[in-house]
Amino acid sequence: MTSRVALVSGSGRGIGRAIARALAEDGVSVAVNYVKRDEPANELVEEIRARGGTAVAYGASVSDPDECREMVTSIVHDLGDVDILVNNAGAAWGAPAEDHPVEAWDKVMNLNIRGYFILSQHVAKRSMIERRSGRIINLASIAGLGGNPPEMQTLAYNTSKSAVIGFTHTLAAEWGKYNITVNAICPGFFMTKMAAGLIKSLGEEKMAAQAPLGRLGDDEDLKGLTLLYASDAGKHITGQWLAVDGGVSVVLGAA
Repeated sequence: MTSRVALVSGSGRGIGRAIARALAEDGVSVAVNYVKRDEPANELVEEIRARGGTAVAYGASVSDPDECREMVTSIVHDLGDVDILVNNAGAAWGAPAEDHPVEAWDKVMNLNIRGYFILSQHVAKRSMIERRSGRIINLASIAGLGGNPPEMQTLAYNTSKSAVIGFTHTLAAEWGKYNITVNAICPGFFMTKMAAGLIKSLGEEKMAAQAPLGRLGDDEDLKGLTLLYASDAGKHITGQWLAVDGGVSVVLGAA
């Protein structure tokens, strides 16, 4: 995929960083998106370049239409049309449903689903529809496949990730005529900055033991599915989701 360009939202750290690195290792030119100035996006860019790859960092909030438009315009100018969009930027919030702050609900929804819509729309209109080619990969979660144990208290997050799966199905059906594939990845528990607090509070060993494979996810575990969805090997796959969770969803009966 050496002639292709990918935009990975929220790729300064965590799962987005691992996905950006995987694409770069396969020869893709990567636009590394971040929103907070303290995110180590430039470190990832330097790492990719040191390995002979191409990467540029772009600061923008995916929930802001104007910032998204400006970012996509800059990426096309710097790197070329976007062939692969990975919607990854997101937020989580833990609180009992009866006390969940409305402003926290709005923050999660704005990033986790509204942002996916806004960025997909801008990228498709600027780079994919007219060219009749594109790959969109949405990061959902096994949390979007069913309810969590009550102690987790992540109503907004779960709801947003369920919405991502519905968004994936519907967008795939509508944009298939443009030869744009739209698929989702549903990770289980990975030791990212966003998930670390919850994992530690529930017990890392306990969380790992819930998976048939007996482990949490690591930076290598999303590479295969990402490259399948992004490459010609996955050109006839659209509207699908797949859990990458060590088998947790099988145990929970969600898969």
